[in-house]
Amino acid sequence: MARVIDGKSAAASVIEVVKAEAARIASETGTKPGLAVIIVGDDPASHAYVAAKSRMAKECGFHSVQHTLPAETSQEMLNGLVGAHNADPSIHGILVQLPLPKHLDSDVVIQSIRPDKDVDGLHVTNAGKLAVGDLDTGLISCTPAGAMLLVRSVHGDDLSGLNAIVIGRSNLVGKPMGQLLLNANATVIMAHSRTKQLAALTRTADIVVAAIGRAEMVNAGWIRPGATVIDVGINRLPAPEKGDGKSKLVGDVAFSEAARIAGTITPVPGGVGPMTIAMLMVNTVIAAARATGLRPLDF
Repeated sequence: MARVIDGKSAAASVIEVVKAEAARIASETGTKPGLAVIIVGDDPASHAYVAAKSRMAKECGFHSVQHTLPAETSQEMLNGLVGAHNADPSIHGILVQLPLPKHLDSDVVIQSIRPDKDVDGLHVTNAGKLAVGDLDTGLISCTPAGAMLLVRSVHGDDLSGLNAIVIGRSNLVGKPMGQLLLNANATVIMAHSRTKQLAALTRTADIVVAAIGRAEMVNAGWIRPGATVIDVGINRLPAPEKGDGKSKLVGDVAFSEAARIAGTITPVPGGVGPMTIAMLMVNTVIAAARATGLRPLDF
């Protein structure tokens, strides 16, 4: 049976380091790390995520600002708010919660955030820095950064000689995850919904990162015995056993059967998810340290 990675415990350890770093920045510069979170509309899941992020920012000792805007907010107004935070020296990180209402162009908004304040790591400047192996001056997308910390907790910092597969090619997770694994010297296959013989390719991997958005798609037959399985998926399925209309969260991996084959595996919930918010806090203290002329910690 696989060792199950406790993402909550791993995230809590990261947060303790973030708190100490935030206190150091405040002590040495008189400035608290500042995080501004903007949410547009009334999507319940988005509001739950934003509330968790704002709570954690306050717990870390940040200057925390939250803007809750109505669904009918115009592109001009949203761009103006981002611009105001770009110019505000007390704000070191800006996060616009996605998805945005359909009438808003999310790419325009993301690319308008200053790269040094782009704590989601989605600006093309930060994506480009990661692509060329510059891990020292950019900001890395939070979910793959957190997933990579979990990989490193199993295999160490140097993945030389290990084969990895990333299933999913999104700009948010798949592509940056592949770059992080490559930068750590793994041999990486980037797979996706149109990859042929996907199960056979996955069976060759020592490290499997599932980020394709299909509930329990990766089953035990896809897993090489002893492999490390990192499940980034979050899918909601009906759970009639819990009562009428009830649902449950599952990942992209069929956990119970894959856990019998894998060496190490992350659960859903409680695996990569907690790491995502922790790495948002990490990016904020990194951005704050750089902005105040301090050397940021290595995470």
